[in-house]
Amino acid sequence: MNTVKHLNDSNSQPSRKKPFRFWTNPSVATVFLATLLATYLDLYLVGKGIYKFPMRPISNVFSINIGFTLVVIPVFIFVFLRVMDRLNKWGKAGVILFISLLMPIFERFAELLGWFEHAKNWKHLYSFYGYLLFLALIYSFYTWMAKRKG
Repeated sequence: MNTVKHLNDSNSQPSRKKPFRFWTNPSVATVFLATLLATYLDLYLVGKGIYKFPMRPISNVFSINIGFTLVVIPVFIFVFLRVMDRLNKWGKAGVILFISLLMPIFERFAELLGWFEHAKNWKHLYSFYGYLLFLALIYSFYTWMAKRKG
């Protein structure tokens, strides 16, 4: 194997190795984490029989709605992060609380459309707390990544 060495009498500086930018971008890393968490949480809860997705793409391969996981969650998180960047501390808390309050309503609507089914003993208050925790965790990770980068 040939190795190119820097000439001592050369005027050019040796090039520094640059980090792979994908992982240093806080938004992309956060969306990736959110997608992984949502996927594994869906797999766990569907496996436990807590809920199921009667209508889903590639239903013979996936037990979860892979379209929601790979399209809706990433787009939602990107928009969520952009909105959060523009708000003060109380606005951020309000947005997380508001979205968490809306999610049980959206879940109920999805159940009426036949996209989603919960177990009989499910309480939609669980969804409120789950999304509250999920969004707070995701935003905390995002701010941690942004501080680490900056």
